[in-house]
Amino acid sequence: MPKFLVRLKATWDFFLGAGKSRGDEKTDTSTPDYPKLPARPFASLKPEEYIQQRLNQALSWYDKSATGCKKWYLWMRALSVVSAALVPFLLNVEFEYREQAVTIFSTVVVLLVSLESVFHYREQWVNYRSTEQYLRKEYFLFTAKEGDYANLAGKKEAYRTFVQRVEQAIDAENASTLQVMTATSESGKSHGASTDSSPPGAGEKPPGG
Repeated sequence: MPKFLVRLKATWDFFLGAGKSRGDEKTDTSTPDYPKLPARPFASLKPEEYIQQRLNQALSWYDKSATGCKKWYLWMRALSVVSAALVPFLLNVEFEYREQAVTIFSTVVVLLVSLESVFHYREQWVNYRSTEQYLRKEYFLFTAKEGDYANLAGKKEAYRTFVQRVEQAIDAENASTLQVMTATSESGKSHGASTDSSPPGAGEKPPGG
């Protein structure tokens, strides 16, 4: 398979993976252990278990996704800039396949810019990384009993606040990413529509992220 087709397939596969929810990468509804969540009594999840089973999974997913989006954004951006810079140069150089070369590099620029408007790698990179950094900050504030956690009544209240902030940050990221990924289709709607149909929290950044 040609290299450009391999890269295009990898881009498409990554895009499909980025659209999945946290923990969905290997989910198969046909397996007996789906959804792989243990049965627990009410209020039985300890802070250590929550950090290990929920926070660590989220941090790992956000870090991997942010790194992948950054790589693809920078690679596509650099290639489009180089291709755009070569077009005027080639127009002023006489050689046998000049017209073909100009056409190819011009097409590459248009293609890369169009793909970026579809995949939104830059926005996803910023979204995932800011959320990951915010979750890490909350973890250290909680375990060190600093910031807002220092003034709370006790361990239960601190734990409750910690869980709420983690879940709110993940919810805000999900809504923001959904808004970014559907921006192209939304732009095709009537320009006269003034109703804001964005989900609650869409476009919000996690505090301090």
